[in-house]
Amino acid sequence: MAYLSFLRAHPRFLAFGFGLTMFSSFGQTYFLSMFGGAWRRDFGLSHGDFGLVYSVVTAASGLVLGRVGRAIDDIDLRRFTFGVCAGLGVACLLLSSATSLFVLAVGIYGVRFCGQGLLGHTAMTTMARYFERERGRALSIAALGFTLGSALFPGLAVALLEWSSWSGAWRLSGIVVLVVLLPGAQWLLRGHAARHAAFRTRAGASTIEADRGVALRDRRFYLVLPAFLATPCILTGLIFHQIHLAHSKGWSVEWLAACMFGFAMAQWIASLTMGVLVDRFGPRRLLPLFTIPLVAGLSVLATSSHPGAAVAYLTLAGATTGAVPALSGATWTELYGVVYHGAIRALTSSCMVISTALMPYGMGALLDAGVSLETIAGSSAILTAALALLTIPVAQETRRSTPGTRQDA
Repeated sequence: MAYLSFLRAHPRFLAFGFGLTMFSSFGQTYFLSMFGGAWRRDFGLSHGDFGLVYSVVTAASGLVLGRVGRAIDDIDLRRFTFGVCAGLGVACLLLSSATSLFVLAVGIYGVRFCGQGLLGHTAMTTMARYFERERGRALSIAALGFTLGSALFPGLAVALLEWSSWSGAWRLSGIVVLVVLLPGAQWLLRGHAARHAAFRTRAGASTIEADRGVALRDRRFYLVLPAFLATPCILTGLIFHQIHLAHSKGWSVEWLAACMFGFAMAQWIASLTMGVLVDRFGPRRLLPLFTIPLVAGLSVLATSSHPGAAVAYLTLAGATTGAVPALSGATWTELYGVVYHGAIRALTSSCMVISTALMPYGMGALLDAGVSLETIAGSSAILTAALALLTIPVAQETRRSTPGTRQDA
């Protein structure tokens, strides 16, 4: 099914997935990092200090995400979504009122947990679960919300800081979430009861019912997961310290923010392309290939300070970033089925959040110790290439049932 006809067939539900991923930008590093300078100034923090705070609260949100995120398998989607959206709105308002480091940390925790964590988890779990033949396309369309967010929200943060204080910016963000996202998501889920009933019927005939215990005992899980974690982990660290990156390279902050347009366009193209490729070839064959653009982009960042290097680095990194959501969602459903997909995705999302939590502090400490961003980028390129090689055995194996699953007669 072509994208346009697919959109016409499922306009509301696809808009639901797209909207949740776009609004997850309020909890994404590319938005939060734009307030880093103001927060460090107002709360007297160094790069390493702020990185530590950010890492701790992000890791804490990841630990909770693994438990809370699995509830999407049991709670009605409309109620689950309402709670997530309400939580994000309250977290934004709390962040806007921060007058102490403790409140700041709690607010960042809230927007990371509900925004980066649960909104994206809800959207991508839903698309993978309720679509079958067009799963790759559905995941790709939902992932375009990440793309649009990464294109618009850094510039939006700059504009908000010019128009108001960081406190006013977060107050407005909370109002938008509560007034626009929360009721809008509920409206887009009208008629969901019939969709869920059809899913339960289809899931009952599935030959794969692998819970996350089965996944944790499967060696393929450990061969594939690190490659999926590398992209958000490395880019979180680099984007978190993008103000320092701009200064060290001699680039203006405005130029770096403008280059995010290339990041977003590459995400958009890669996401739509990956959706088609996944539906046509299956996800496993593509596993060793999707990190190639990121490796190339990191190599450019490690070797050049020309202003064009910013465009090349972010565009190539965006290509891999755009490929990940559709590929990862389809990979986990092919390996372990859809019945327990919420629990398995919550586990992988938790791993992602915790791993990304390490990078702001880790890179901040390296920068404070005098390690250059060029060295960090070059080392990251080598690591990413090595992790891609681990997926080759999974890519080469024939499709088979997961060990330990129930097989219907």
